[in-house]
Parts: sequence; C-alpha cells; structure tokens
Amino acid sequence: MTETNAPSPAADPSLPHQLYRTALVSGRKTLRFTFTPNEAERAAIAASLDLIDLPEFTFKGELSPMGRVDVVLRADLTALVVQPCSVTLAPVRSRLADSTERRYQHDYVDPDADELEIPSEDTEPLPESIDVAAVAVEALALALPLYPRARGAEFGEAAFAAPGIEPLKSETLKPFAGLAGLADKLKKSNEPEV
Repeated sequence: MTETNAPSPAADPSLPHQLYRTALVSGRKTLRFTFTPNEAERAAIAASLDLIDLPEFTFKGELSPMGRVDVVLRADLTALVVQPCSVTLAPVRSRLADSTERRYQHDYVDPDADELEIPSEDTEPLPESIDVAAVAVEALALALPLYPRARGAEFGEAAFAAPGIEPLKSETLKPFAGLAGLADKLKKSNEPEV
C-alpha cells in the first residue's frame, strides 16, 4: 500500500490529503484505506465546513478494480460533529454515519450540455491519484444536517416596523383567513327560507 500526504495541485492546501495512485489498483487487487485525521486536521476540516468542532471523524473503505482499468471507491463515514443551531446558534452535537461510492472510469467522457442528465451513480474521470481525504471531506459535507436545532429551540415570530408604526404579524397577513366566514355567509344568503 502506497500513500502520500503531498497535496494535489488543485486541492485546498489547508486541508489534509491522503493520495493513492490508481495504477496500484486498476486491474489488480483491492486496496483498503482508513482516513482518520488528527486534531489539527479535524480543526482545518471543521473550519472549512463552518463547524464549531469535529471531535471524531473516520472514513474507512477500499479502492477496488472494476474491469481492466477502472476503479471504484466504497467507504463508510462515521463522525461526531458540533454545529451551530439554526435558530439560537447554540452548539448542536450530531453523530453521523453514511456510505459513499464513487466510480472512476478511464474512458469517461463529459456529457454534452444538451444531453446532461443526473447520473444514477457518481462517475468521474480516472485520475492519476485519488485523494481519499478530499472525498471524505466532501462526503462529510453532504452528510451534515442542513438545519441543526438545539433542544427546545423554536422559530419565533419576528416583527419589525419603523418607529410609530404597528408591525405586521403573520395572522394579519393571511389573505384567505376571512374567506371561510364569507363563504358561509354567502351560502346562508342563497338558501331558500322555510
């Protein structure tokens, strides 16, 4: 197993890297890997994803040959993240577990803009090296809760207005709230009297 920590030129130099040459995998044996960033690397990842903290993060999987030259990456992500609450900004801890699969094809061709459709699987051109750390960070970003909420945190109603003007509230802005009463009134006026 060969791995290097040299950053790829297109990658963010502040984030950790764990590169594997695809020539060691394609057409040969499966290569197993584990990416477990140290404290400083987790801090860099947390900063890049606007997290308060990233106490635990592991990305464990394998690079397997697919056919003669293509490669498939399969990995499981586990992490403990601390994000700001979307309502109060209080710290919210979440335990994450997710799986990732990516296919790297030697003869990959980008679809034309006219033919562009969402593929059923993640397929990319086969690079010279695969940075499993970059894949791990992207998988973590996709697994994060979109709107973390602290216990008991609720969205309140904000009411703003210029001085001397009463602020509008949601119940006064419901344009159809009075229609039910009006419909009943019209119904009663159209009924024949007995």
